Amino acid sequence: MNTQSHMSVSAAVAEPSATDLDAQIDDLLRSGIGWNDTLRFALATLRANPLRTLLTALGVLIGVAAVVALLAIGRGSQQSITDRITANGANLLTVRSGAASSGGVRGAVGSMATLTLADAEALSDPLRAPHVAAVSPEYGGFAQLVAGGNNANAQVTGVTPAYATVHNSSVARGSFITGEQQRAAAKVVVLGANVAETLFGEADPLDKQVRIVGHPFTVVGVLKSSGGGGFGSIDDAVLVPLSTAQRVLFGARSVGGDWTVTSIAVQATDAESVDAALSEVETTLRERHGLPADGSDDDFSVINQADILETVTQTSRMLTLFLAAIAAISLVVGGIGLMNIMLVSVRERTREIGLRKAVGAREGDILLQFLFEALALSGAGGLLGLLLGAGIALIVNATGAMTAVLSWDAALLAFSFALAVGLFFGIAPARSAARLDPIAALRSE
Repeated sequence: MNTQSHMSVSAAVAEPSATDLDAQIDDLLRSGIGWNDTLRFALATLRANPLRTLLTALGVLIGVAAVVALLAIGRGSQQSITDRITANGANLLTVRSGAASSGGVRGAVGSMATLTLADAEALSDPLRAPHVAAVSPEYGGFAQLVAGGNNANAQVTGVTPAYATVHNSSVARGSFITGEQQRAAAKVVVLGANVAETLFGEADPLDKQVRIVGHPFTVVGVLKSSGGGGFGSIDDAVLVPLSTAQRVLFGARSVGGDWTVTSIAVQATDAESVDAALSEVETTLRERHGLPADGSDDDFSVINQADILETVTQTSRMLTLFLAAIAAISLVVGGIGLMNIMLVSVRERTREIGLRKAVGAREGDILLQFLFEALALSGAGGLLGLLLGAGIALIVNATGAMTAVLSWDAALLAFSFALAVGLFFGIAPARSAARLDPIAALRSE
């Protein structure tokens, strides 16, 4: 076979026959355009209009960033509150005085001194309360503190050495109140970190004098900082011996001759024993005060730390979800903007849609292309929103004003919602494009 014959045969083999072309056309009409090609067309369209793409995705971006940032800040606040409450341990009970019934009306908690030092000693009896590990009787009141030219109005609490154990407190400098100082009603004081800084600034407060209600007290210790203030923070504490608070500062002797206390902190043996310890505390105090066993006339109240934690946690969780729901509204608004822009895009690309249908694209192919465009826009906006939201959370943490806690589940939730918004609001433009009549579309200007 000569060279010319060989080239003729090769050309005949390479050139598809009319039968092959008819088969390819029939296959295209039957199966439509593949997903890969549809996705490629969608991305090419978005790249052809970068400014429009950016502006369309901006609404989704802001919405996702708001959801991520607010969820992070909400969870950070919840964690801060939880840490503050559990700083004393989850197995803490606080017994407070409550006024007995008078004329059929019960007084408020703390409105009448009904707890005594003898009550605290009874709760320390392992035979009466075997599930109680430690008891801290306390007497508190507000007083003015003066050190040199500085002063502060703070709550001064009279405590025993057991206070450090019950409240998980320790000193950073100096020493805590001792049993000898308690028995001698010594005029010594242990300051929280914030109070020490207010009164003495950067100077070492140990062995310096502080006047409380006109009485000179010597600073013997500074408590280790818990890293915050407010909500009963140990950083704002001013601790003196219980006997000193009762006898020197506030005059706590009761009519019966026993020393009264404003509250009794009770530490259960462990978190599982809190309910048993609570029952033992109530039973012991009712017996000592001669009250009915059913608790109908209790002149005291017992606050369970675990109950407070559960209530605060539920409340903060609801607030966090509320904030996230508000932020999600911006995502919906972004979805509406996406739908409007895509409807405009459909009108601008009417001839393109008609041409694609004329060469074999089915309604499903056009529908998928526009849905891919909507998902690409919402997905890109969602990813950028995740980065922006995380950046906002990191900036909030860096300022130290608040705490933000980033979590994968929040990020996944926000991104999934962004995709869902893109899909939902992309359906109307996609269906509008898919239902265009190809002949009328080709005739449009």
